[in-house]
Amino acid sequence: MIKHAPRVLIAGTGSGCGKTTTVCAILQALKNRGHDVASFKCGPDYIDPMFHSRIIGAKSANLDLHFFRENTLRYLLTKNAETQDVSIIEGVMGYYDGIGLTTTRASSYEVAKVTDSPVVLVVGAKGASLSILATIQGFLTFYPDNQIKGVILNQCSPMTYGALAKAIEDRFHIRTFGYLPKMADCALESRHLGLVTAVEVENLREKLQIMAQQAEKTIDLEGLLALARKADEITCEPVILPRQETVRIAVAKDNAFCFYYEDSLEVLKDMGAELIDFSPLNDETLPENIHGLYLGGGYPELYARQLSENKTMLESVRNALQKGLPCIAECGGFMYLTESIGEFPMAGNLSGNCFDNGKLTRFGYVTLQAKEDNMLCKAGEQIPAHEFHHWDCTQPGSNFKATKSTGKNWDCAVATDTLYAGYPHFHFYANVSFAKGFYDTCLKEKHRHD
Repeated sequence: MIKHAPRVLIAGTGSGCGKTTTVCAILQALKNRGHDVASFKCGPDYIDPMFHSRIIGAKSANLDLHFFRENTLRYLLTKNAETQDVSIIEGVMGYYDGIGLTTTRASSYEVAKVTDSPVVLVVGAKGASLSILATIQGFLTFYPDNQIKGVILNQCSPMTYGALAKAIEDRFHIRTFGYLPKMADCALESRHLGLVTAVEVENLREKLQIMAQQAEKTIDLEGLLALARKADEITCEPVILPRQETVRIAVAKDNAFCFYYEDSLEVLKDMGAELIDFSPLNDETLPENIHGLYLGGGYPELYARQLSENKTMLESVRNALQKGLPCIAECGGFMYLTESIGEFPMAGNLSGNCFDNGKLTRFGYVTLQAKEDNMLCKAGEQIPAHEFHHWDCTQPGSNFKATKSTGKNWDCAVATDTLYAGYPHFHFYANVSFAKGFYDTCLKEKHRHD
């Protein structure tokens, strides 16, 4: 199928250059103008899409070439962009940064090439002048097929922008699409896993409107829209999912459990599932008449006392899993099923105690391979995944092997005929058969009670 999808990818020279601030300002400004906007994030990040979603009022999707084949990535882009005026894609890290230190694999650059998307590069301008041109030249010449059509200068002085813009356009024959000045009152705070989540940012709506008002003044929004409309049509084949009998799956969603890929959840819905949101923080028990449970990642360590004090929910989860309720528990969800998070008792379905390791642990992209048959797959089957956590567990599991691109590997995750629980996160579109494994197990649970 061939789809028209006006789009532009906002990339950066590196982490911290201002990509997220710039994208949020542009998204809010376009929404204020009445545009229907789709937003995307390159890479496995959960947090930036939350900010996007708060702005556009709809889900934001991930585009990740470690997770997806090229066709799947193009399909997800067109699927989410189909009814929108324009798509804004936020890059990850530096434009050319991919898996490992010396490859562009899974980088924003490769996403731009695979989707044939025009790129606007965000360049930090604080404390620099002519050196900004040297930086831009480096990105333009590093790979000739770079897709870079223009730049936006972040934290740029209004007094210097005019001269810098002229120098950039004269030397490189690319557009400057404006700038953002330093906006100290609009800084998006960070924590050990990156930005704080959108629901935690004080006065987020106010900050976003200030950023949008600034974008209206100093970013060429019409120019960005025109660039997006020039993007070529996208060709892809649809990903067909098996439609099955309806099952009810409870999904933990609150401040402690908020890391989900919405497209991954859509796989379950498209297969026929009814997803019921609930809160391990605030609800007393699991929803009634469910056939499966999904405990996603998040920040359970920040809410450990409250989770531990909700004893009726812990008991409800503990008993349901002991009776064989199918369950996926990723990262924070895995921690919730262990004996404790720090000093606070948890559900105790799994042996082990979680502790603060003080640094990122087993960080990055991996490939998971099953060591034995389990709910999700047969022994030897694989799925791309990633780990991103400071907290560790005394017993992280051993039913899967995780392997990095460097060859480094370790055992991880607990996997049985009704359970996957481990630190690695995965996306069902990376291997739809894993979703089918979970769904089929939920169907068995449903029929067991018929």
